[in-house]
Amino acid sequence: MDTLHAMLSGFQDAMTFHNLLYCLIGILVGNVIGVLPGLGPTATISLLLPFALTLPPESSIIMMAGIYYGAMYGGSITSTLLDLPGEAASVVTTLDGYQMTKQGRAGIALGIAAIGSFVAGTFSVIGLSFLAPGLANFAVRFGAPEYTVLTTLGILLVAYLGTKSFIKSAICALLGLLIATIGQDPITGSIRLTFGSTNLLGGIDFAAIAMGVFGVGEILYNLENLSKGTTVTTKVGRIWPTMKDFAQAKWAIVRGSIIGFLVGILPGGGSIIATVASYGVEKRLSKTPERFGKGAIEGVAGPESANNAAAGAAFIPLLTLGIPSDAVMALIFGTLLLNGVTPGPQLISDHPDLFWGVVSSMYIGNVMLLILNLPFVGLFIQLLRVKSSILMSFAVILTMIGVYSLGNDSFNMWVVLFFGILGYIMRKAGFDPAPMVLAFVLGKILESSFRQTMLLSNGDWGIFVTRPLSGGLIGLIVVLIGYSVFRWFWHKRRSA
Repeated sequence: MDTLHAMLSGFQDAMTFHNLLYCLIGILVGNVIGVLPGLGPTATISLLLPFALTLPPESSIIMMAGIYYGAMYGGSITSTLLDLPGEAASVVTTLDGYQMTKQGRAGIALGIAAIGSFVAGTFSVIGLSFLAPGLANFAVRFGAPEYTVLTTLGILLVAYLGTKSFIKSAICALLGLLIATIGQDPITGSIRLTFGSTNLLGGIDFAAIAMGVFGVGEILYNLENLSKGTTVTTKVGRIWPTMKDFAQAKWAIVRGSIIGFLVGILPGGGSIIATVASYGVEKRLSKTPERFGKGAIEGVAGPESANNAAAGAAFIPLLTLGIPSDAVMALIFGTLLLNGVTPGPQLISDHPDLFWGVVSSMYIGNVMLLILNLPFVGLFIQLLRVKSSILMSFAVILTMIGVYSLGNDSFNMWVVLFFGILGYIMRKAGFDPAPMVLAFVLGKILESSFRQTMLLSNGDWGIFVTRPLSGGLIGLIVVLIGYSVFRWFWHKRRSA
């Protein structure tokens, strides 16, 4: 009953004019970004950080959340009509969505994608509403040793689950931890890795790193493969699916919602893994698996449901444990910190208006997206006429203006350029920068909790294994590393 009362209070906050406005802005921007190839929710949120930091914490997170799940909706449009994923999580949708377009069923594919996304998004928010408070109450028992191990586990899981190469991801994570140590020591006040620069005494600004790596770096990388603009000649036709279509897709939507929610809770799980898992399950359970890849409606409904469920579930470890599960959550985590709000077990009790306001806005946002996507899909398609090169150039200019406005300091502009070039080089070399940024965000928490633990135990490392919670988490880390090493040797032996 307490949860229902808190949710009603959250709806009162979410239904205020300014929060409804920022929710609408977020889902519109997310939908547009999902449609336009090149930019994704990570790059977009990083570019909008200066604007978000001028808003109250609740409004900024409502807007960012809207961009995130709005992009999940929008990505299905170009995947279905052009065989071109507008967002990484929509890659799987191209397999059957584009085939349905070639069969003259583009509208049906887009309709079932929107409905599945709405159902899955609502399901994940319900799960967030009822699961998060209990998990937060459990996590209140965490002390410094548990947070040391938990942040380490979060970084390892993102490196292991979220990218193709664990070794490369681990290197990026170590680089992020190194960057997090720049500036003054939080306990002794000694200066570290500033190389004599007074600009680095306070460390490197999170917004500048995020805008550089995910904003400028993403733009530089995508400029190599941009088209001049695409005209959609396919007629969308009827949007609302028939009863036969619903009958074929209903269980795919249910299974996709559950799979996406479970995968989304895991640090590093993310929407991409959720969509691949959902597609694989649907193909395996189908009595006619040969239809997949040739226009099976389940191949659209399942993955599109999974990516939206994963997007909502990703807020659970962020808001209850203070562990961002992917790059977007790392950006939201950093935004909360810059606004003086620390995500974690105390967030629900210390900032109930923020937590329940954001959760309630996600219910409202999913309804807004369904209303926008079904009748106005043709309008979003016309955005593909915009030349990507113009869009990217405009985004870079806004980035540099925005980062300068953070502190009226030109040094941050150089930081953005440096990390933009670094992000570009990392992508070209096959390194995913997401673990680096996530490790940078968690680095300060990891350092402070580790040093507090050492002070509590007088330097005895045994405290990590003698406490049940931290000992259990260490067991998970050992299993994860052991499995990774075993799999590496196994593949090396088979390829020999």
